[in-house]
Amino acid sequence: MNLDDVLCVGATNNFLISNVIDRNKNLIPGEVISAIIKGYETFCSRLREMDVQIFLTGGETADVGDLVRTIACNSTIITRMKRENVITGENIRGNEVIVGFSSTGQASYESEINSGMGSNGLTMARHEMLSRIYAEKYPESYDNVHLTDLAYTGPHELLETIPELKMNVGKALLSPTRTYAPIVRKILDRFRTSISAIVHNTGGGQTKCLHFGEGIHYIKNDLFPTPVLFRMIQEASNASWKEMYQVFNMGHRLEILCDESLAKEIIQIAKEYKVEARIIGHCEQARMKNKLTIQSEYGEYTYMV
Repeated sequence: MNLDDVLCVGATNNFLISNVIDRNKNLIPGEVISAIIKGYETFCSRLREMDVQIFLTGGETADVGDLVRTIACNSTIITRMKRENVITGENIRGNEVIVGFSSTGQASYESEINSGMGSNGLTMARHEMLSRIYAEKYPESYDNVHLTDLAYTGPHELLETIPELKMNVGKALLSPTRTYAPIVRKILDRFRTSISAIVHNTGGGQTKCLHFGEGIHYIKNDLFPTPVLFRMIQEASNASWKEMYQVFNMGHRLEILCDESLAKEIIQIAKEYKVEARIIGHCEQARMKNKLTIQSEYGEYTYMV
């Protein structure tokens, strides 16, 4: 669970984060571990400056070369809240709008432009985008027993510049997953009891909403323009656009479901942090199971639970 997920359910108190770092010590030296831990604390410190009270409590580092090819970092975040403050997504109504929050650009709390990549679809993006030379140069970076023919089949090199982003391919693929914690915190302070659900588009990309509510037809008909990185991934992989929306966030990672009367103020709060937000769709009642319809520049796609 990440911090955005914790905030989504309605926490208001302090957050405690504990991490576990598993590594192959023959490939990952102590300097790497030190840099990662320092990164955790830097991130927490910056969030505390914006009144998101998150504290690193320590964790565990394990040398498990038999189990981990290089390194795996896992975190657990906990908080305490009143049960009645939890936003469960059970009360989604068929007449609400969906406010989407952009995954690209540069938020006021970010140090550089964000490509929008986020934390989902990274394996597909890496192997479909990057050249075969990296399979030969870094065999430890993939399953070279079972996935030899599928590894690094793309046309791009790490240092190749993406003009629209003014960054190279490697940096775009590793662009930090945007947290919306400062924005969500301020929105919850004002509208907690009026928000039906907050959806974080990680696993499942734009279809994540299907797991919230019952008998809801989600209609997304005014999405953000597709960021350049996702257009490049689609071109390199030749994946269908329907699959792209199911794997990647495609331009916005966070959604708030609420009455349309609240949307303008919620969008303004995001703007205060230099994050673009907009109404990207709405909800209708469905007869039985949840359903999602995406009406995009590439076509119309339907998804079911």
